Amino acid sequence: MVNKRIIEISVGIFILLGGLALFLLALKVSGWVSYSADQVITVYASFDEIGDLKIRSPIKVAGVRIGEISAIDLNSKNYKARITMIIDKNTSIPNDSTASILSASLLGSHYISITPGFSNDFVKDGAEIMETHPAVILENLIGQAMFKSKDEK
Repeated sequence: MVNKRIIEISVGIFILLGGLALFLLALKVSGWVSYSADQVITVYASFDEIGDLKIRSPIKVAGVRIGEISAIDLNSKNYKARITMIIDKNTSIPNDSTASILSASLLGSHYISITPGFSNDFVKDGAEIMETHPAVILENLIGQAMFKSKDEK
């Protein structure tokens, strides 16, 4: 009776550890990263078109994730999307850097890629990246190609 009880407890513990391992693996695979307020700076950028960009989309430099999008708002004065980004405080981004919205794949989600400039001054907390390139929308490109081919005929 005691051996059976020990086996049941051992199996229960094994199942709990397996469930915990699967949960941690799911968090790791999903790219869920938590940034604490003292480890990040907030940087802004405005775009004409953001495509499928979402909150928590990654911010990358040279393909390396350095932060994520924390808010997306519409500027009611110029009708541009204002993106709030939280970026790792240990990452130094030159003031003259460029922010572009790129696609992860042909039909994939969008992310912001920052191309560093050459300035010796770096972006500080609350700064805005002035030079931006909007998302390329596949449907718009197809529509332009169709109308262009119609005009040529």
